[in-house]
Amino acid sequence: MARKHNWLAYALITMVTWGIWGAFSEVPDYPATLTYVVWAISMIPCALAALANIRFKLDVKPKSAALSMGVGLLGAAGQLILFEALKYGPAYLIFPMISVAPIVTVILSTVFLKERVSKLGAVGIALAFVALVSFSLSNSTDNSAHGYLWLILASLVFVCWGTQAFVMKLANNHTPDAESVFVYMAISAVVLIPVALAMTDFSQPVNWSFNGPYLTFIVQILNAIGAFALVYANRYGKAMIVAPLADAVAPVITTIISLVLYAHIPTVPQIIGIVSAISCVLIFSRE
Repeated sequence: MARKHNWLAYALITMVTWGIWGAFSEVPDYPATLTYVVWAISMIPCALAALANIRFKLDVKPKSAALSMGVGLLGAAGQLILFEALKYGPAYLIFPMISVAPIVTVILSTVFLKERVSKLGAVGIALAFVALVSFSLSNSTDNSAHGYLWLILASLVFVCWGTQAFVMKLANNHTPDAESVFVYMAISAVVLIPVALAMTDFSQPVNWSFNGPYLTFIVQILNAIGAFALVYANRYGKAMIVAPLADAVAPVITTIISLVLYAHIPTVPQIIGIVSAISCVLIFSRE
């Protein structure tokens, strides 16, 4: 089904779904830990679609399974920490912060996978990082209003997700199909559900109406679809290109939607970030 030249299409799907997900992640009125549970459940339909695509022939070789589970656990742990971070800081600060995670991916891919890109591709990566840093700096003056616990938690997500993209490439190199990698990611997400439930304070009232678990599922399914597409993008593209591209443009979409919803005027760094991210997409489309 997936073809090598489609890596950019899969990356674009990830960028759009994650961008919308980021913008609406704070809308549902639901506890952060239970949001994780809903997200893990939202991975199941995508996992079933992945299994159906390979006729339910899951790769069970130990190395493939171990690497794929590693991808899933890093991603799931990052998600669990992210939902906690969103309790203490706003999405418009946190998502740009964790979007710089591709720095970790690029370093690991360069050192261990010996990945190289063309000069034009290098310009694209540089523009992606300009976008990431611009979005981070655009809200740096607001930190004092929200404390620093969110910053510590977001930093942990940064490490988890930056490493995850690198391990995802390793898993794809040792697994015959991208679908198996995603299925193990979904399994890892479900495995951590008891941890999320144990962290939940059920003595506090929980919103069980539509804007609680149901709206949360609608938002989180976008996250799951983006993760599914990202596995394909990493399989057929270079990790050091896919990671910056996906993570540079998703905040653009998140920021634009947030600016429209809340009628904010873009700051100079945000404008620089938007222009840089769009430029890097155009460059990578020629890679």
